Amino acid sequence: MKVNRYNGFKIILIGAGGTGGYIAPHLYRIAFASGCTARIIIADGDIVEEKNLIRQNFAACDIGKNKAQVMAERYAGTFGIETEYIPDFIEDKKTLERLVDSNCYYYNSQGPTVILIGAVDNNRSRQLCHEVFKETRNIIYIDSGNGEYTGQVVCGVRKNGRTITKPVAGIYPDILQGDEKFPTELSCAERSVSAPQSIAANLFASTIVASILYQLIVCGDLLVRKTTFSSMTMNSKTLLSRGGNR
Repeated sequence: MKVNRYNGFKIILIGAGGTGGYIAPHLYRIAFASGCTARIIIADGDIVEEKNLIRQNFAACDIGKNKAQVMAERYAGTFGIETEYIPDFIEDKKTLERLVDSNCYYYNSQGPTVILIGAVDNNRSRQLCHEVFKETRNIIYIDSGNGEYTGQVVCGVRKNGRTITKPVAGIYPDILQGDEKFPTELSCAERSVSAPQSIAANLFASTIVASILYQLIVCGDLLVRKTTFSSMTMNSKTLLSRGGNR
């Protein structure tokens, strides 16, 4: 799918922790290298803790600070791109709709290409992204999810009110089942229990997302629909939007 990169990009990264924290530097670097107009927004309501230093992209000096703020200020300043961050979890539909609305921030008469990146660790947030995706006329929705060693990155596309490629919940409908809670709805005890992840899997997932962003922002074309991977066996399998596997 061809993308008009000259209209600019509005990119919303939801989640700046395990995978999102490694996506962020790629995001700013690719936007800078492309020469395109880019508005980048990072949202996360979580605070950096000492335990995060083991597998997330933070340093000891970041402890006690908001994750989205750390990522936005560090990399926007490095690449000279305006800093924007939301120090909250995105948990309501109206807020997400406003964020993905291309009409609220024009670069030209057509508006920018909107890219929503989900780097969240719960299906309730994915359900919200899915709801907004279905009702948005033009959007590219990249979702990254992984466990300790395996994971997937799925790229859904809506163009002129039609779903061109399915989003993550369209491929994995189990995401829409169950009654998971948003992060702010969890008790302290519930939040302290997290699914096992490894730094290798987080880095693997972020590299795949970065490759998709490079296709979109630099090349102006989108080839990938879905990639599954294992950081243990160093294997990946990609489904292309033009058919066939690699």
